[in-house]
Amino acid sequence: MLVSPRGLTRWVNRLVDRPGRTDLHRYDKVVAKAATLEDEFRALSDDDLTATAIRLRDNAPSKFGADDLARVCALGREAARRALDQRAFDVQLLGAAGLLSGHMIEMDTGEGKTLTGAIAAAGFALQGRRVHVVSVNDYLARRDAEWMQKVYELLGVTVGWVDQHSDRQQRKDAYACDVTYASVNEVGFDVLRDRLRTDPDDIVLPEPDVVLVDEADSVLIDEATVPLVLAGSVEEDVTDHAVVDIVRRLELDKHYEVDPEARNVSLTDAGVDELERWLGVDLYSGADSDLLNQVNLALQAKALLRRDVDYVVRGDKVELVSAARGRIARLQRWPDGLQAAVEAKEGLASSPTGRILDSIVVQALIVRYSTVCGMSGTAVRVADQLAEFYKVETGRIPTNVPCIREDEIERLYSTVPQRDTALIEFVRTVHDTWRPVLVGTQSVAESELLADRLKDAGVPAVVLNAKNDADEATLIARAGERGRVTVSTQIAGRGTDIRLGNGTDGDQERVAELGGLCVVASGRYHTGRLDDQLRGRAGRQGDPGSSVLFTSLGDDLVAQNLPAVKKPAPADAEGRVLDRRGQEIVEHAQRIAEGVHLEMHRNAWRYHKLLDVQRNIVLEHRDTVLHGNAGLERLREQAPDLHTDVEEDVVEAAARQIVLFHLDECWSEYLAYMADVREGIHLRALGRQTPIDEFHRIAVDEFSGLLTDTYQRSAETFESATITSDGVDLGSLGLQRPTSTWTYLVTDHLHGVPEQNLAGYVGGRLRTSGIMSALRRESSS
Repeated sequence: MLVSPRGLTRWVNRLVDRPGRTDLHRYDKVVAKAATLEDEFRALSDDDLTATAIRLRDNAPSKFGADDLARVCALGREAARRALDQRAFDVQLLGAAGLLSGHMIEMDTGEGKTLTGAIAAAGFALQGRRVHVVSVNDYLARRDAEWMQKVYELLGVTVGWVDQHSDRQQRKDAYACDVTYASVNEVGFDVLRDRLRTDPDDIVLPEPDVVLVDEADSVLIDEATVPLVLAGSVEEDVTDHAVVDIVRRLELDKHYEVDPEARNVSLTDAGVDELERWLGVDLYSGADSDLLNQVNLALQAKALLRRDVDYVVRGDKVELVSAARGRIARLQRWPDGLQAAVEAKEGLASSPTGRILDSIVVQALIVRYSTVCGMSGTAVRVADQLAEFYKVETGRIPTNVPCIREDEIERLYSTVPQRDTALIEFVRTVHDTWRPVLVGTQSVAESELLADRLKDAGVPAVVLNAKNDADEATLIARAGERGRVTVSTQIAGRGTDIRLGNGTDGDQERVAELGGLCVVASGRYHTGRLDDQLRGRAGRQGDPGSSVLFTSLGDDLVAQNLPAVKKPAPADAEGRVLDRRGQEIVEHAQRIAEGVHLEMHRNAWRYHKLLDVQRNIVLEHRDTVLHGNAGLERLREQAPDLHTDVEEDVVEAAARQIVLFHLDECWSEYLAYMADVREGIHLRALGRQTPIDEFHRIAVDEFSGLLTDTYQRSAETFESATITSDGVDLGSLGLQRPTSTWTYLVTDHLHGVPEQNLAGYVGGRLRTSGIMSALRRESSS
């Protein structure tokens, strides 16, 4: 049996337990061929270079062969040389070829992913395809689009960008370009808004074609099951501050318990008795479910959400901190009363909430595209997941010059205070040599605590965290200066290189002679990918540098994932644990954390997948109504003689508006119903039923009548409506679409999926689950 080279690679990877990984050196010949074209393209004028690219576009095959890929790479290299005064390295062209072939690529920090992605995006455009370059935030989307704009122009490719401030026309214009840069959130919210358009001319997005994802593991894995939500019918969220005040008096372990993983909180019998005495009610009688809900929300806000870890307070607002990025989650909020409970906890006024109109998870958003590719500094670690969820293979691009960074052995201590004391002394010692130091921390609170302790030790430090992330680009760019100490929360996705020195060759050499940037971590992150990304800030482009992790057996990573483990005793006078068993505990805790995240990803996708299929059925029907007269035809079946005295164009438009309103309304109601089902579906396990199977059964049964219900309501409205030459006034019939909408993010079961929380319900105890976060209010105009 003959096996293709690609098939053989897959077989070998499976054999050595490396699913989803591939060898991209097959494209070395493409890079070599591009080198032979360099002199030819360099001799061309700017106009001739553009004309050469356009000819390639005019004659492009449906799929580029090796020669076409080589020409794209050579054209991109020359365009970058002229526009940016940067000659793309061979490894950057290798990365571009890998992207153009539909792969995920891993490139180390500082190796030039932005230009690599631009060459690949231009290559897709020269195939006649439309490309969305998706990043993690607005800042990177705009920066990269503007930075690479002249490169695209030399290749005859148009480029645009979208951010949260773009209006509808600006979005439409940007998406009409060959290449569009945008954050994953903005693309998702535009998809949701387009799904509710009632005029085809208002749609801003074209059909999805190619998506090139920057920081691919963050977007496609860490945030894959984050639902993006469009909501309307905004109402003020009412929270009883008396309840919050009473819950504030409850004591840990006496009135309530928090599980070892700090994901769930539940009242004890003593807590129930105390609350019922203070409130003068029977909480579990069912007579006042709203009061019970407020108690649980207040308890969750008190026990599970930590100021300067999960959120910060700036001015009169509670602002969420992104766990994945360590910075402010811009304009996000928790709906369903939790936001109000946290605001009440902090003594702030409550903000409004709204009803869900539609939602989409990031994974479903991305798989809409016919071609998915992307790049990251740590993609290979999740190659198996990228293959499982997105059907793409991942390959590593070698560095342009060898990495000479020294990664020291992890320094493990018995307790957090011992760890921090050792870390402070280490940083002080390194700082005395004038080497720049970057300290990576786990939270806002920890970053400020360590900065204060460094100051007390005579080491001035600059702090970068969620409270001052507006200055992040400047602060990161200066982190490599001689004698500078920077203390930062999660560094991944910051989008700025740390160059040695202050930008001058002489200073760069002086810092290099000192040993380059020293990276210090205060504990491991929940995934080794983030540890690698922090280390990768040192040693860019062959610079000297070093990294060291300071961890302890008291770190949250261990406490939350191995709470019952027996801690090894052997430690030296400073509390350093030298026994290999201690290191194994930390490594095991991190593997558990990674496994839990993967299982939550899989489980959440199982629940969302069926809803996504059903949503596509609704959208397909909606399109036939929006772009034609399917709505009127269906209504005419029930009322053939109604409104025949009005011009048929007019009646068709009225029928379209009526059917679209009720279809959107029924879908919104269905989502709300299934959200309630999801919250309690794990209780089916008590009856020896499989929760996911029961969820699917309920979803299929409930969805089966959605279109029928839609047209029953539409027919009633059609019969009672007054249709004039001006059309139909739905508002006069009480059918009013929201005048404004919310778009927000939902962190789906941040504190555990429902099945993991089942035990908390046994014995009448309620455990909180499903913390959600929401993003900004927007005008629907």
